[in-house]
Amino acid sequence: MSVLPIETRLVQLLNVLLLMLVATIPYLFDQVVSTFNPISVQEYASILFTADYAGTLIIMAVFSHIIAQEEEHLVDGEIMIRMRRVRNRLSLLTAIVLLSLAFPWDWLLLGVHVRLFIWLVPIISFWFNRMRRSPFGLPRDGDSRPGLFERQPGPAKYARAERRL
Repeated sequence: MSVLPIETRLVQLLNVLLLMLVATIPYLFDQVVSTFNPISVQEYASILFTADYAGTLIIMAVFSHIIAQEEEHLVDGEIMIRMRRVRNRLSLLTAIVLLSLAFPWDWLLLGVHVRLFIWLVPIISFWFNRMRRSPFGLPRDGDSRPGLFERQPGPAKYARAERRL
């Protein structure tokens, strides 16, 4: 997300909010799965964790939306289309995470709370998408996209400015 216009107040606010949400995820998750906590504390922590998790996903979706806006010309067309798909996937995953609240905390599947399985859906989705695009971080044959450590062109608006010079 290095092509975000950092100078806008919205992006700065969302970055700070995302930082705070990500910082509280380990604490809330520990409260959810800790066997030392009573069930009522685990249930309350699971609601807060779900809100926190959904908040991080929706902020990332907003970032993808900002990048994918055509009038800003932050990225080229192919990346813009990819960012729109990412935005849509993140929005769907946010809805799935929020739907986990519909399942009572005391529902178990194989001895594990059902909400925990639902919270795994975004993680598996990210992992599956990453493995589908480039398994083990290696480029596929005929793949023209740059690898993880290769120098990539900057945002489209800067590339166009360089071409004019």
